[in-house]
Amino acid sequence: MNWLKKLFSSRQQSSISSDDRDTTQSNAYDLIGGEETIRLLAKQFYQQMQHRTDTESLLAIHRAPIADSEQKLFEFLSGWLGGPQLYQQKYGHPALRARHMHFAIDQAMVDQWLICMEQAIIQTIKKPEHQQVIFQAISTLANNMRNKD
Repeated sequence: MNWLKKLFSSRQQSSISSDDRDTTQSNAYDLIGGEETIRLLAKQFYQQMQHRTDTESLLAIHRAPIADSEQKLFEFLSGWLGGPQLYQQKYGHPALRARHMHFAIDQAMVDQWLICMEQAIIQTIKKPEHQQVIFQAISTLANNMRNKD
């Protein structure tokens, strides 16, 4: 997460705080609005997925209820953006590639995921420079999930 640290760092912070945050990684979590914004981002992502006709195959691989996936995304993004490590506390290390290996993720699937995330970021995160940085980083992450040509 050095990319977030470099782009969002504006003050010295202690290594670990009482809510199990590694504040040396980033302060993006706080800069974009903390828990409320991250929760809204996850919600908006799944709303995009459910209401777009060009992401039907992406929606099809998500088990119902979608609220469970939305909660996991919120928990993951919380820690990934420098906030509380909620996902890791519940499930252990994210190991995203291993957790998604049983899904056939090709470039089309990555693109569908990114369409939803880009729109969610635009609708949720206020500052364009924050939108750009987060989308760029999450695009790299999403492309690393690809396991099929």
